[in-house]
Amino acid sequence: MVPPILKYPKLFKTKRVLKILIRIALIVALFAELYYQNWLTFTITLTAIILTFLPELIEKKYQVDLPEEFEIWMLIFIYLSLYLGEVQNFYGMFWWWDILLHGFSAVSIGLVGFVVMLYLQQGNKVRAKPFLICFLAFLFAVAAGALWEIFEFTLDHTIGSLMQENSLVDTMADLIIDSLGALIGSVFGFIYLKNKKSKWAFTINSFVNLNKFLFTDLGNRVSKNLNNTLKSLNPKK
Repeated sequence: MVPPILKYPKLFKTKRVLKILIRIALIVALFAELYYQNWLTFTITLTAIILTFLPELIEKKYQVDLPEEFEIWMLIFIYLSLYLGEVQNFYGMFWWWDILLHGFSAVSIGLVGFVVMLYLQQGNKVRAKPFLICFLAFLFAVAAGALWEIFEFTLDHTIGSLMQENSLVDTMADLIIDSLGALIGSVFGFIYLKNKKSKWAFTINSFVNLNKFLFTDLGNRVSKNLNNTLKSLNPKK
């Protein structure tokens, strides 16, 4: 496997600089919230800082390499949604802020759902046609969006946040945007299955190329190992 720093040096440097800048900004904001004893925004900012380590934890725990552009997007999303959106009230200042972030997050989750389904298919754990794989990825992203709305509802009724603005219209609008974003992510996955060299599938290609060991034919490998085991237990006379 080619290390990301050697394969994508510019993206790697961009991610490293961005990570440092975001963490510094959040730490400064954290001390400011502590000084003014704004405990709600302090908790949100602390959560944002912890989440900036999420890509590294995923890579370490699951032994995978995330595409640099995907990690960059995750860092930007954490900063835009939790800090600017919640702490600095961009959700209230700009009506389109929530729509923008919901849309892009849904596309990302749709891509994640597709990669999971692709892994299961390549491992012969799921046998399905391209359309069904993409449809399941779509459902995965929509379900994730619904769980997020439940999370927002819980926070609104426990700590008094206004993530849903006490509005059914806001919740339904978010779910509709989530569905549209999930559809776009699933379409990218369908394009990948039909034409792996398409520029529209560059993020999926990046992940697959960085983690080729995940997408080998696991079924054939298991079958081969089983046959070898049986031969060793029943040697020819």
